[in-house]
Amino acid sequence: MIIQHIAAFTDGPTGGNPAGVVICEALPDAATMQAMAAEIGYSETAFAAPVDGAWRVRYFAPEAEVDFCGHATIALGAALARHERSGTFALKLNHADITVDGHHSATDWSASFRSPPTQTRSLSSAALDETLALFALSPDDLDPRIPPIVAHAGMDHPVIALRDRNRLGAVSYDFGRGQELAQRERFCTFALVHAETPQLFHARNPFPFGGVYEDPATGAAAAALAGYLRELAWPAQEPIVIRQGEDMGVPCCLRVDLDGPVGAPVRVSGSVRLIGADAQPV
Repeated sequence: MIIQHIAAFTDGPTGGNPAGVVICEALPDAATMQAMAAEIGYSETAFAAPVDGAWRVRYFAPEAEVDFCGHATIALGAALARHERSGTFALKLNHADITVDGHHSATDWSASFRSPPTQTRSLSSAALDETLALFALSPDDLDPRIPPIVAHAGMDHPVIALRDRNRLGAVSYDFGRGQELAQRERFCTFALVHAETPQLFHARNPFPFGGVYEDPATGAAAAALAGYLRELAWPAQEPIVIRQGEDMGVPCCLRVDLDGPVGAPVRVSGSVRLIGADAQPV
């Protein structure tokens, strides 16, 4: 069993969202993986084992299993490239089969994944009202170009687009209320975003569902947002750049391509670096 600590979606040599990556000959039982994820302590840890020419992958937050995690997938793809070869790796998730491309060289360590299929569903007026109240937002704070919706690319993320960057930066919430809402509605993260330009977004992703106040980089939410923007025929040249984690002091950069028809997977890319005791020349 190989346990690695990798920051995904780094901003040059700094920042990035920490993920645990555990590569095994066979996956441990769920209780063991949950306990290991809690001990590792990151927002998610990816567990992977080879099976039938692919990799069986499960993701655990400190308090719950999640069906898909983007930044841990980036970390896993980069880890496989480093330890095996650069190339494309097939991943078998709980409810989807996807691929991740990992690249490792003397000058570049990065990965990109093709998300599960994207889709949206309406956000009920009651859930919207409760979400706005949670973050002390009003309907006047919302960007009318991107109406609130639940976007999905492996997990559900309510998308709340704000007119003002400063309002996004000032967001805070009561963790207990947020966790109760997220667990009741099965919201993986709350995708709070601001479109500075059609191609540049700023994002914050509270993650009380998994026991984490806020996630500094969220590839699954980025994929879900991109799928929604594609439905809206959003006027951007690709790729879209999402800046996240800056309000936490952990700058992260995610790149998302909008190619393909509505509902198709989207490609999410980012660089990585080793952290903690693992940090050494690669």
